[in-house]
Amino acid sequence: MLVLALSPLALAYACIQATRSTLYQKRILKARRLPRPVISVGNITVGGTGKTPATAMIARLLIARGMKVAVLSRGYGGAMEGQTAIVADGAAIRLDAGQCGDEPYLLAATVPGLMVVMGADRYRAGMLAMAELSPDVFLLDDGFQHLRLQRDLNVLLVDCAHPFGNGRTLPAGLLREPRRAVQRADLIIHTRCPQGFSPAPLAGKPSCSARHRLGAAVPLAGGPLLSFAALRGRKVLAFAGIGEPEPFFRELDSLGLDVVRAIPFPDHAAYTPDQVAGLTAAFRACGAEYAVTTEKDGVKLRRIAPEFARQVLLARLEFVLDEPAVLTGLLSNLLQK
Repeated sequence: MLVLALSPLALAYACIQATRSTLYQKRILKARRLPRPVISVGNITVGGTGKTPATAMIARLLIARGMKVAVLSRGYGGAMEGQTAIVADGAAIRLDAGQCGDEPYLLAATVPGLMVVMGADRYRAGMLAMAELSPDVFLLDDGFQHLRLQRDLNVLLVDCAHPFGNGRTLPAGLLREPRRAVQRADLIIHTRCPQGFSPAPLAGKPSCSARHRLGAAVPLAGGPLLSFAALRGRKVLAFAGIGEPEPFFRELDSLGLDVVRAIPFPDHAAYTPDQVAGLTAAFRACGAEYAVTTEKDGVKLRRIAPEFARQVLLARLEFVLDEPAVLTGLLSNLLQK
């Protein structure tokens, strides 16, 4: 019933988004071009499809080729949101997660050599990068709807099981714009796929499948990495403030951890003192040996009490392409131009 009640608003929203896209396509609204190639990574639905791990994966591929890579990120949720600033210069991280937001900081902290610049106006952020960092290529994080900036490769991520949610646009569904927007994509990556899954083609676009894999457990308080195999049978409290935490909880369970309690938080949760106090109390009450969360959440947990921090493990999320040659071929073609 709620979906039907919201349908008129969804129709109006879809019309606005479709009109906006058409105006850019017909060049009535002008998109600006940066002086270096731009690769956009984004999605067509709200919620988590793995944009940040995918962006990190592409950044590593480019850096391995000797490229100087700059990510342009909005900086959502940080105290400096709306400002244009350098988060990381490739050698050092200049801002903390509270200033720039969790995704820009996580990218800077987990991809050695990566440059990250934040700003709502990605063109302005890119020009700041050109002036101070001289990158060879730009990565536009969450850029599929940022039509104000031209791009040379448009990578679209869709959920393997539900690529368009319920098929309706916001607020009646999950679509950020009408599904025909997939025509703008140069490559469609179906995420969260079972291993060996072959996705059906969408809009005749090149596509490949990918899955998320938990690679290692990183102690929040420092120390050697732990394998999840070594944690089998251990009682854990799982928590996460990401777009869709349930798959993360299920993955921990599938790896053999005894998840005695799972606590979801809103996406981009700030982990206030009250929330941390509640987590600490829940951890003590449930008898878990460890509290396990994601690296994305971990960037906002640096100031928790040391006695609790020693029990917190950060799950390193890896983005694994089943057919990497599809992406690497497109990257090679772009960089040879």
